[in-house]
Parts: sequence; C-alpha cells; structure tokens
Amino acid sequence: MITLELIQKRLIEAIKQSGISQKEIAENLNVTISAVSHIFNGDNLPALDTFAKLCKILDVDTNYILCQDDEYN
Repeated sequence: MITLELIQKRLIEAIKQSGISQKEIAENLNVTISAVSHIFNGDNLPALDTFAKLCKILDVDTNYILCQDDEYN
C-alpha cells in the first residue's frame, strides 16, 4: 500500500544517500534551509514543482519515490 509515510521515507533516504548538504539543496531549489529541513525531518512534503526539482537534484527517479516502480504498484 502506498502511503505518504512511505513516500516521505524514500525521499528522506534519497536526500541522505545523495551526499548533498541541505544548504546546497536549498540553494538549488531557491528555498530556505528551514524548508529543506522540514522535508528532511518528515514534517512536510514539498510542493509538486519543488518535488520534481528535488528529484532531479538528487538524481533519483520520481517513480521510485512515489512507489510506482515496484510491488506497491
């Protein structure tokens, strides 16, 4: 079952595995470090346009983050 918690978990894992600092992510997304911190801590999910940019920055497939490429489908 696809849940927001699973999507958040995958997004947080992708941020951790990227090796890119929250500061760098914030600069690339043109948002505050606080906004990235809220995503990283699982407090918020990014807006759709920010999500798309974030996946590109992290070099991660949006289908993976959204659970569209595995048994959850």
